[in-house]
Amino acid sequence: MGARATRVTRVELTPAAEDLLRQLTRTHGPVMFHQSGGCCDGSAPMCYPRGEFRVGASDVLLGHVAGDTPFWMSADQYTYWSHTHLTVDVVPGRGSGFSLEAPEGVRFLLRSRLLTDEELKRAEAEPPLPTGAEATG
Repeated sequence: MGARATRVTRVELTPAAEDLLRQLTRTHGPVMFHQSGGCCDGSAPMCYPRGEFRVGASDVLLGHVAGDTPFWMSADQYTYWSHTHLTVDVVPGRGSGFSLEAPEGVRFLLRSRLLTDEELKRAEAEPPLPTGAEATG
């Protein structure tokens, strides 16, 4: 638990996204996020019932949001975004038919900012983030 608590925070939710996540969890049970590097719907974070989406061995666990909801990212996408902090927001509109929020008429959206120099320095000194090969979530 200590490593998780002291790591640089790489992903968080806006209050609106956290409210939606609570609603989805009440309806579907524990959930997870996965961010692929694909085009179209793959460019938005997808929310799935936990255990119904199998993370790949090279997927990277960026952290947990809203307590215990894991947020995974494909290794290729992480290569591009390793120097950023991500904020999951929710906006009106239809996203993927595969993501749990789609029937609600909203979609999750990522907003990003560069890690500060201090955050980047700390992140570079930390052990590598867990991957699908070593962690379950």
